[in-house]
Amino acid sequence: METYEILRDLAIIVICAKGGGLLARKCKAPMVVGEIIAGLIIGPCLLNIVEPTDFINKMAEIGVILIMFSAGLETNLQELKKSGLIALLIACIGVLVPLVCGSLMYMAVYGFASFGSDEFFKAVFIGCIMTATSVGITVEVLKEMGYLKSRVGQTILSAAIIDDIIGIIVLTFVLGFKDPNSNTLLVTGKIVLFLVLSAILGYIIYRLFKYYDERHTHTRRIPIIATGLCLAMAYVAEKYFGIADITGAYIAGIILCNVRDAEYIDRRVNINGYMFFAPMFFVGIGLKTDFSGVDSSMIVFSLGFVVVALLSKIIGCGTVAKLCRYSWLDSLKIGVGMMTRGEVALIITNKGLGLGIIDSSYFTAVILLIIVSSIVTPIFLKLLFSKTDDNSEKAITKESANKA
Repeated sequence: METYEILRDLAIIVICAKGGGLLARKCKAPMVVGEIIAGLIIGPCLLNIVEPTDFINKMAEIGVILIMFSAGLETNLQELKKSGLIALLIACIGVLVPLVCGSLMYMAVYGFASFGSDEFFKAVFIGCIMTATSVGITVEVLKEMGYLKSRVGQTILSAAIIDDIIGIIVLTFVLGFKDPNSNTLLVTGKIVLFLVLSAILGYIIYRLFKYYDERHTHTRRIPIIATGLCLAMAYVAEKYFGIADITGAYIAGIILCNVRDAEYIDRRVNINGYMFFAPMFFVGIGLKTDFSGVDSSMIVFSLGFVVVALLSKIIGCGTVAKLCRYSWLDSLKIGVGMMTRGEVALIITNKGLGLGIIDSSYFTAVILLIIVSSIVTPIFLKLLFSKTDDNSEKAITKESANKA
């Protein structure tokens, strides 16, 4: 692909993403919805003026990494500690319920299979695809509405990160039975080792960064070094430990969230993210969608797949949140916030395709799930957060500020 063609595609994406975002805001919907729809319009699904090239996919990946780094920088560690155990419980049930429901749905459609058969592994793998939560879109919506630092926002964020780690462990176990080259204990050990090393080295990096930041406050090198740390941790997480790069980026943000210039770093990172990289991620979801090769049977399966995947997250995560003494409204917010699917679901699907567990036709169901959840979740979240809730932390914060 020639350089000038890349420049043309980037210009179309940036302009259409901004236009779609502004139009969505005028319609009282989150901007990310407009950006995803813009990708659908300019991509292979409709006009086909921009194709999802490898270059655009890589730019989109950088976009979601920066989004997660920013989310880490905005993390309230005190709230994270308070919601840590609850987030773990929500994540565990948020993986278990979709896994079971997805497997049963496949067996209900194609017939129940005996334990250990190829069809049984196929059913379980369909459930594995449903387990992954994509927090990038939810984070952007919560940031846009000002609720990311609230108790509910931090619970969703924490649970989604833990959710991905648990989902990867579950996938590892499933593939361990199917692929003789997959060492279940080794991969699980790598995940645990990454978390331990992140805690130890993270504290050391935080102390060094804090020392440097106090002597060079608000200099441009601070966000540059911070961004370098983000990219390095994203690389190390995926390359050497088999964990999604967004998890490494989020942990990098958490390491720096308590330094003096955390807000300054976040502002600088958001300049590049908001203007360029984030639109690549959201428009890229729409660009990847192509319904040309879909038959009627796959449409029926895909619709059932989407419904089960969305409801199982809401029921699983929302129920645990309610049992943990959240209000009904906040429990529903948490359930809805956890139902988005994205890059991790695509990674799991690609893994299954590579090992011959499923065929390429199931990609349609996964893409449809990503599109529907990416569009529906922001709309539902905005409606739910617009409801009057006297216990809302944002409302309390506003009231305190007015009194002051």
